[in-house]
Amino acid sequence: MFKTLFSRPTKLSSTKASSVGSSHTRSIAKSCLPKTEVQQTVLKKIEADYQQAEAILGRQFPRPIVQFTLRGKSAGTAHLQLNKLRFNPVLLEENSTEFIEQVVPHEISHLLSYQLFGRVKPHGVEWQRIMHQVYNVPAHTTHQLNTQSVAGKQFEYYCACGPVQLSIRRHNKVLRNQTQYRCKNCSQVLAAKA
Repeated sequence: MFKTLFSRPTKLSSTKASSVGSSHTRSIAKSCLPKTEVQQTVLKKIEADYQQAEAILGRQFPRPIVQFTLRGKSAGTAHLQLNKLRFNPVLLEENSTEFIEQVVPHEISHLLSYQLFGRVKPHGVEWQRIMHQVYNVPAHTTHQLNTQSVAGKQFEYYCACGPVQLSIRRHNKVLRNQTQYRCKNCSQVLAAKA
């Protein structure tokens, strides 16, 4: 059934793959201990998702380091070579159900596709197949979580179309004369309120 998904040679050789299932890699490495019940739920979901992948794919995978230290609008990131997952604790608390159902398998799929196929496109066909065939989750590349509480300070700029919001990073680049931004609609250079 999954022959087409895994017809490419895997990154790990068979000798390495047999050592991956050692008892110390079976439990999730926790360099950042969960502080909330929802974070504990994420750790349980990660373990359940890894067990599901192992059952379907017929091999074992080392468990990642999990941290709840991500900031900004990103819900999660997968650090492929470090075998590490980082999650945004604010977005997790505010959107726990969707976060656990969508973001966790999304990030795990990045690690699994790297461990199976090596360096491939981040949301390429290998990642998409893992999302669909292993986790039965739509392969969306971005989340739709409410990020209003984690959005940084916005600065109002103007063009012929009206006001446009710029992030603090873009605002600072304008102040340092490093760049100019144009309106997507009228192509006029954005100007700060005088």
